Amino acid sequence: MSRPLSEDTATQAMPVHLFRGAAEKRHADRMQKELAAVEQELLDQLGFASAVADAPARYLAEAGGKRIRPMLTLLTSELGSGPNDQVRRAAIAIELTHLASLYHDDVMDDARLRRGVPAAQTVWSNSVAILAGDLLFARASSLVSGMGEEAILLQAKTFERLCLGQLHETVGPGPEDDPMRHYLQVLADKTGALISTAARMGVLFSGAPREYADCVTAYGEKIGVAFQLIDDVIDLSPKAEQTGKRAGTDLRAGVVTMPLLLLRDRAARGDAEAAGFLARIDDGVARIAAGEGATILDPEVTELREHEVTRITEQTARQWSADAVAALAPLPKSAVKRGLERLAESIVTREG
Repeated sequence: MSRPLSEDTATQAMPVHLFRGAAEKRHADRMQKELAAVEQELLDQLGFASAVADAPARYLAEAGGKRIRPMLTLLTSELGSGPNDQVRRAAIAIELTHLASLYHDDVMDDARLRRGVPAAQTVWSNSVAILAGDLLFARASSLVSGMGEEAILLQAKTFERLCLGQLHETVGPGPEDDPMRHYLQVLADKTGALISTAARMGVLFSGAPREYADCVTAYGEKIGVAFQLIDDVIDLSPKAEQTGKRAGTDLRAGVVTMPLLLLRDRAARGDAEAAGFLARIDDGVARIAAGEGATILDPEVTELREHEVTRITEQTARQWSADAVAALAPLPKSAVKRGLERLAESIVTREG
């Protein structure tokens, strides 16, 4: 049996601002209890009857997290009869899949931190972190296997998209690819796919009208892209206490982001100022990779944060969020629909 759910984790798991007023407060209280139950079962599912496996497998789950995906599954289930055993099982499987992908991402990105703690491979090794992720993928598949053919197929296709997104990000766009379109597809596959599946599962296993499944799926994919685009903006934020990392971590590591892609596009179109700025960034990234201190790019991080390309990135994220809300048009007016709309807004107004 895992340790009890901490009050801090339970609070972090539920964005209570999605519900307002007395009636919606009661709704929020019910959802909070459901999320607490899902959280506890999630931790219970991370036991593998092996001390060697248990510690790394539980590591990232116990580090916390927003639990947006299971919360979304529970929320969309309210379009039908609400959370039940199948809905809760789906929510846990989705979060296990998400956690598994984080282990693999951190190894591939050589990340040092995750959720404010050292990344798993820095505590153990690349091999242990990869195997921990594999164990979580296996456990998620085991949970879904008892939910019927449609759930199995949905989980498999989602896993396929996660892998394709990571592969395309790793290889990068080909000569025939538009870099921005390629980047947005990577975001849709790596993040949007799993969030959309989380939303769809809630509808499928709560007896909600079948026609709601496609609109919440579209909604989930769009807020996933919006989430990642805002991350590109947050990466440049000086509010380290909120982001949990140094401003410009991605930039200093040479990670592709939308502001950088927009800057590259301007340079390619003959913008001399953009080309000069980009050259300074590229030089700094190369010097950091060669062993110089990361602070050499501090001026460029500040300049990029204030640059128009970062404002455009934020505006683009807001448009994806607005498109997500528009996808919900077929849903009846309800506390659930309002909660989904507020979730979309909260994703693009967050600061960490």
